[in-house]
Amino acid sequence: MLDRFVSSLHQARAWGRRLSLMTGLTGAVIGAVMGISGAAHAQALDPVKVRLDWTPWANHAALHLAQQKGWYRQAGLDVSLEDGNGSVTTVQLVGANNTFDVGHAALAPMMIAREKGLPVKALAVFMRRNDIGILVPADSGITTPAQLKGKKIGYTAGSLEAPFIDAYLASGKLKRSDVELVNLDAASKASNYAVGRTDAVFSTIPFVFPTTNKARPSKSMLFADVGLSMPSFGLVVNEAKLAERGEVLGRFASVVARTWEYIFAGHEDEGVDAIIAQRPQARLDRAVLRAQLDALKGFLDIPAGGRIGVPQPADWELAVKTLSSVQLVGTSRPAADYYVTGRVNSPAFDKLVGR
Repeated sequence: MLDRFVSSLHQARAWGRRLSLMTGLTGAVIGAVMGISGAAHAQALDPVKVRLDWTPWANHAALHLAQQKGWYRQAGLDVSLEDGNGSVTTVQLVGANNTFDVGHAALAPMMIAREKGLPVKALAVFMRRNDIGILVPADSGITTPAQLKGKKIGYTAGSLEAPFIDAYLASGKLKRSDVELVNLDAASKASNYAVGRTDAVFSTIPFVFPTTNKARPSKSMLFADVGLSMPSFGLVVNEAKLAERGEVLGRFASVVARTWEYIFAGHEDEGVDAIIAQRPQARLDRAVLRAQLDALKGFLDIPAGGRIGVPQPADWELAVKTLSSVQLVGTSRPAADYYVTGRVNSPAFDKLVGR
């Protein structure tokens, strides 16, 4: 087809040497063909395949809103988002194979995996404050870890909270034998707490609080409040992928970071709407998503004069201290070895995203 079309153009040029009218027509046709070719080239997009930490929840708002608004495509990216089944699995998949370009996950599992030899690093940090804690009934009178003595507490043995439970209880001069720990799978521990089968529950607070608070009004106590500090959610990348596609992945991280800024500048409902639109089959509760998003805002901890997304060295120093205190990482590796610098540049997309 292309050869035949080009041949037709040559014939038109030949006729154009004899007929001035045809010459003008030929020029217009050639211009149109070259315009189409240029447009096709301009529309070439860089693919980015992303593995999320979990099934849809408010922590994915920026990733879905950037998709819904077309900001990825305008930034030259063709992004696909795949739901996950836990941050640990996401980190392993990103580090161990070539299926995903980047993962959205809790960053402590990334540190643990890197310590064990998996070639992963943090590309961006969106939630700087540790979001793990314990939920207790609002009318329980419990305000400190010491007051958990004798309580039945739900937790998940394979989740991130498990290695820190002893340290958290110790801050209230308690041991495991002073409480009744009930091992529940991650999908059911919130519902067990909501109906009163446990007195408290360890979990990711911005996720579990909005899902249980209506059935059982609650309040939270954070691990960070007793010195167990570490970055929460962000983007994880394989070192080989970073070396191969660093500019593309940095562009993606920057768009997501800038979208978070847009959401928390009064566009929270747009973020909620985007999650629902991108995941219609999930039958999500709009009110719960909005409550989760409002809860997440307290974990941003944007540095004075700074922007969302850029790893802060002090956070990682504290993270090494926290994780090494429970023997999850060593102390010989520099904190700066866990994250990437110079890739997140959200101001570059201020004009694209707007206010």
